[in-house]
Amino acid sequence: MSGDSTTHSIISPAILYWGTPVVLISSENEDGTTNIAPMSSAWWLTNSCMLGLGSESKTTENLLRTGQCVLNLPNDAMVGFVNKLADTTGLKTFSEARRKRNYTYVADKWARAGLHRQTSELVRPCRIQECLVQMECEVVHSHPLRKDEPDRAGLIMAIEVRVLRVHVRDELRMDGYPNRVDPDKWRPLIMMFQEFYGLGSEKVAESVLGRISEEKYRFMMASGARKLPGDDGDHITGK
Repeated sequence: MSGDSTTHSIISPAILYWGTPVVLISSENEDGTTNIAPMSSAWWLTNSCMLGLGSESKTTENLLRTGQCVLNLPNDAMVGFVNKLADTTGLKTFSEARRKRNYTYVADKWARAGLHRQTSELVRPCRIQECLVQMECEVVHSHPLRKDEPDRAGLIMAIEVRVLRVHVRDELRMDGYPNRVDPDKWRPLIMMFQEFYGLGSEKVAESVLGRISEEKYRFMMASGARKLPGDDGDHITGK
């Protein structure tokens, strides 16, 4: 291989996780209890969020059946809680592929992880008290991926959810603003290629976009055609 530092090599990674936040999804089981599962394929745009989930998942099953969930975001101090759930499943029967990855069935994920329930306001699944950020959501669409590959079609799904209500711990709020999170105070837990990372203590540089008032984006949030629970968010003062 050339010693030139600009040389690129062709590789074939089995995992493409370049760095995404860890989410603890709570969803409702058939008996009304709340299941918890960690995942790390999520991104947000306005109040919409896209979740990447395996089709063989109790969480996926619950979301498609009930249309509801809570996205709880752990910070970088919550690794221990996440690790206790990482190789568990709420499915009593699951594939040999998962068994080879050392998954085990756990009925009570709350007890397993040592987490505590908080009642949600707009959806049935409980929020996770220990998480500094909690978003109550409803499912909008589900999209089976890789439809062009018959032997892989539907193995993974992209599930679009709408954020109905956001709960944040007061310690994350930006001073002087009723509806803003201070990014200097928020330390998300990031997964990158199966390993956990946190953010540095300071931002890399000032963002030009950061000079724009967040309220100038609010017009993209609520639909004029369909009223949803939580659409009164522009009136919330956080007091």
